[in-house]
Amino acid sequence: MKPYFMLLTLVAFWGRIFGGEPLQVGDRVPDFVLKDQNGNEFRLKDHLGKSCLVIYFYPKDDTPGCTKQACYFRDQYEAFTSAGAQVIGISSQDEASHKAFAQKYKLPFTLLADVEGKVRKQFGAGSGVIPGRVTFVVDKEGKVAYVFSSQTDVQRHVDEALKVVKQLSGR
Repeated sequence: MKPYFMLLTLVAFWGRIFGGEPLQVGDRVPDFVLKDQNGNEFRLKDHLGKSCLVIYFYPKDDTPGCTKQACYFRDQYEAFTSAGAQVIGISSQDEASHKAFAQKYKLPFTLLADVEGKVRKQFGAGSGVIPGRVTFVVDKEGKVAYVFSSQTDVQRHVDEALKVVKQLSGR
């Protein structure tokens, strides 16, 4: 077994121990309130029923994998919005870090600051040494329609989420 793979396996195991039980397809998403990159309050329940939500948890702003993932969401953003979905990124950095990250890479979607890791834990998105990279697609009724978890396959998070959003919207 390669050392890198062993490390990822250990990180995933650690995240399951300390990250709460992961939400599954069919589960209702928990309501939460976090600050976005502009310091505005984002309340999940205010967005349910209006569109599908793509909620992706990522480890850290401005790191290679997270930047690649965020930029791929940015590049596909119009396809998501055309299919009736809202993209939301969540990590533990504060609003100022998210604002700088969004400005630097021209990210058009909402980034939420889960500084205490409470929402990550509610979703079971792993909170070990390296926080989990997990994407949830939530339907208009507030139920999880799809979950994808991978630390390394960052583009697949976007591709899979877009495919599910298009299925949900009939496009």
